[in-house]
Amino acid sequence: MASTPVHLSDALWRKSSYSAASSGDCVEVADNVPGLIPVRDSKLPDGPALLLTATAWAPFVASLK
Repeated sequence: MASTPVHLSDALWRKSSYSAASSGDCVEVADNVPGLIPVRDSKLPDGPALLLTATAWAPFVASLK
């Protein structure tokens, strides 16, 4: 199965409302990538991003609560 590279250079990142401001545990998400919700560690903006489908987003967030 071939995969298509996802370029996140145009992603508009925002800090997740689930991030704790004082603890340093900051997660960023991008809402402008069609069909995907990228998630990354704000302390490592050039590091890897987790790519979730819209269908996987709700269970992902629910598992973190």
